[in-house]
Amino acid sequence: MILNGSRQRIKDQSLVERINTLVIGAGIVGLATAKALAEQGRDVILLEKNPHFGEETSSRNSEVIHAGIYYRPGGARARLCHPGKELLYAYARDRGVAHLNCGKLVVAHDDAGIGKLNAIIENAKASGVHDLELIDRRKVAELEPGLVAHAAIISPSSGIIDSHGLMLAILGDFENAGGIMALSTPVESGRVTEAGIEVDCGGEAPMTLLADLVVNCGGLHADKVAHSITGLDRGKIPPQRPAKGEYFTYAGKAPFQRLIYPIHTADSQGVHYSRDLGGQARLGPDISWEAKLGDYSVNEEKREVFAAECQKFWPDLDPSRLSPGYAGQRPKTTNPGEEGDFRICGPEEHGTKGYIGLYGIESPGLTSCLAIARFAAELAAKAT
Repeated sequence: MILNGSRQRIKDQSLVERINTLVIGAGIVGLATAKALAEQGRDVILLEKNPHFGEETSSRNSEVIHAGIYYRPGGARARLCHPGKELLYAYARDRGVAHLNCGKLVVAHDDAGIGKLNAIIENAKASGVHDLELIDRRKVAELEPGLVAHAAIISPSSGIIDSHGLMLAILGDFENAGGIMALSTPVESGRVTEAGIEVDCGGEAPMTLLADLVVNCGGLHADKVAHSITGLDRGKIPPQRPAKGEYFTYAGKAPFQRLIYPIHTADSQGVHYSRDLGGQARLGPDISWEAKLGDYSVNEEKREVFAAECQKFWPDLDPSRLSPGYAGQRPKTTNPGEEGDFRICGPEEHGTKGYIGLYGIESPGLTSCLAIARFAAELAAKAT
C-alpha cells in the first residue's frame, strides 16, 4: 500500500499513532530493509520525503553489480558486497529483474600498474573473491577489440542491473508482506522517550508516529535525520558530506561488452566505461567534493577531461560523440583521499534502544542492498 502525503494521512495530526517499525528513506537500501523487516512479521511503515521512491542516489549511479574486490578486508563494504552480489543475482533471476552478468576489466597501462592489479587480486582474495584473473595485452585485445591495455584483471562476476526494476520488485514484496509506504512525508523532528521513539512527519498531512523501532536509511540526509531526533547521542552520529559524480553518454553502439575500469584510488573507482541494458555507453562518474547537496547539474566543459581519461584505454573514443548525461551524489563519511566504509550503527554502538542508523551508504550500496537489509534485520532483533 502506498500513501501519498498530499492526499491521505495515516492518523489525525492531533494524535500520536503507535506503530511497531518505522523505516526512514525509500531508496534501494530503505526499500530492501523495510522488506526484510516486514518479512520478519513486523508491521512496517516506510517514509519517503520525495514524491517517488528512489529519486536520489539509488537512481543516479552506474547500475553496476560489483564483485567486491577493492574494499578493506573485514570492513563492512567487504563483508556485505560479496554476499550481496550473490543475493542480488538470485533475487533478480527469481523476480525477473533485468540484469546482465557481463563481467568487468580493470586495466593497467604499465608495469607499475601490473603491481597494483596484483595487489587488487590479493585484496579480493582476503575478502572472499577468488575468481579474478590477470590477463596480458593480447588477451585483452582478444576479449575486447579496440581496448588498449598493458594488462588487466578480468572480474567475471561483475554485471549491470535495472535499478528501477529492482526497486519496483522489492517494493512489491514489501507491500505483499503488509508494509505501507508514505510518500511526500519528510521527517521534521523526533524524540527518544521511555515508550519508544516519536517521529514528527511533515507534508500536507502531518502526523506523529511512536515507534518501537526506527531504522534510518536516509541516504544523503541520514545524519540530518539523526540530528533531528532529540535524545540520540550527537557524538555517535557520523557526519556526512555529499560527493558528486557526473556522467557523459556516448552516441552510437556501445563499443565494449564488459565494463572497463581504471585502477581505483582510495576514494573513487575513477572515470570508467559502463553500459546500460539497452546498450547505451556512458563514461563516469568523476568525483567532486565541493558540490552542494542536491546539485545534479552536469558541466559540459568536462567533456574533454572525460574523453582524455578514457582515451588512455580507448584511443578511438570520439569526444564529439559525448553528451552530458546525468549526475549523482553519494554520502561520504570521510575526507578526500580517505577510504570510506558503511556505518551501520545499532544500540550496542550508540546506546539508544530501538534505533538503527545507516550512514555512508555509497558504492557498493546497490549491490549490497539485500545483504545490508539482512544485517539490519538481524540488528533489529537485538535493538528492541
